[in-house]
Amino acid sequence: MLSKKRKPLNLLVIGRLPSRRLFVGIATLLFALLLLAWWLTTRSGAVPAIFLPRLSDVWLKMVSLAQDGTLWDDLKSSLYRISVAFIISSLMSIIIGVLAGCYGFFKAITEPLVDFIRYMPVVAFVPLTILWTGTDDVQKFLIIWIGTFFQQVLMVIDAVKRVPIDFIGLGRTLGMPDRKILFKIVLPSALPGIWDALRISLGWAWTWLVLAELVASTSGLGYRIVVSQRFFQTDTIIGYILLLGILGLISDQIMRGAERILFRYNKRRS
Repeated sequence: MLSKKRKPLNLLVIGRLPSRRLFVGIATLLFALLLLAWWLTTRSGAVPAIFLPRLSDVWLKMVSLAQDGTLWDDLKSSLYRISVAFIISSLMSIIIGVLAGCYGFFKAITEPLVDFIRYMPVVAFVPLTILWTGTDDVQKFLIIWIGTFFQQVLMVIDAVKRVPIDFIGLGRTLGMPDRKILFKIVLPSALPGIWDALRISLGWAWTWLVLAELVASTSGLGYRIVVSQRFFQTDTIIGYILLLGILGLISDQIMRGAERILFRYNKRRS
């Protein structure tokens, strides 16, 4: 009996996704090619080391900073700041966003103000936050909060609005009060979208963390980048930038994994 030939997987077709194994393979190959291009460029001398140091030099510099404790101190400071600020911002945005997405009164007092403030550049608040709170960690929390909270609120409101109106109508048909509809229907339906909003906004939080640490700091990943710039230590700058990318990638994958565990009832493509 002749076996059927398997059709080749064409990933250039809309909606067709690779297997998990193939996805990881393609992603790994892409990073490998980028590293190879970096290695070839610096080895050939096409770019001076002051602009782009060798991969080996960056690695040795990061190992040196890790051994003398500098890297771990900076990492600890940055992780503490982004964790506290992001948790505060997320809790506030979920509470306010859910209320504004469900009730017209809260929407009327939330959306116009949020739409007004979110277009203000966060950079402009840096000198003001220093005047308001000084240069300690509270100022860093405030910058990260300003950069993430107002965007998060709108995304949470949008996630709540996407809950099918038929679900709410079913709850009313069953005689459920608003409180039960909110906690039994609206929240379970909206939480996967809210989690996605938090995952996306976490990337912004990393950006605002670096901005907050660029000014009036004595530790942190952003602070070390500024200090290295003064002394033309390009290997440290690139090493810390790569570290920020790795931290962002790890945090994103953790949230993706948590989503698959927490919201198994949410069947969708991922």
